[in-house]
Amino acid sequence: MAELKTRQTEASVGEFLQAVKDEQKRADCKLVSKMMREVTGKPAKMWGSSIVGFGSYDYKYESGRTGSWMLCGFSPRKQDLTIYIMSGFSHFPLRMKKLGKFKTGKSCLYVKSLADVDLKELKGLIADSVKYMRDKYETR
Repeated sequence: MAELKTRQTEASVGEFLQAVKDEQKRADCKLVSKMMREVTGKPAKMWGSSIVGFGSYDYKYESGRTGSWMLCGFSPRKQDLTIYIMSGFSHFPLRMKKLGKFKTGKSCLYVKSLADVDLKELKGLIADSVKYMRDKYETR
């Protein structure tokens, strides 16, 4: 069975964020990092070489495969700031309606800039997702 390539590392989150070239994206990352730290009560950790994650949970698929993943996180990608909402979005339709301008994947929220979204709703979405994950999984 293939191993998950993206794992928590000991790399410096501060150095990673300082290396974000776009000044606005770097500022947005720092604000999202602060939100996630406040919501989870956990320190930021690097996951792989380009994801900043907070906390973790253990999962087990029906196939028997197990692993650990972050409760929430983000990555400053070239096109967008990707925010990882591990619960997905279907549980929070009202928050999503009020959030602002964004795109989604299965568990990814893509925003061009935090100026495009309601920050109160974003923090609430992160908090709701973390609560959902803590209720459903064994977390650390």
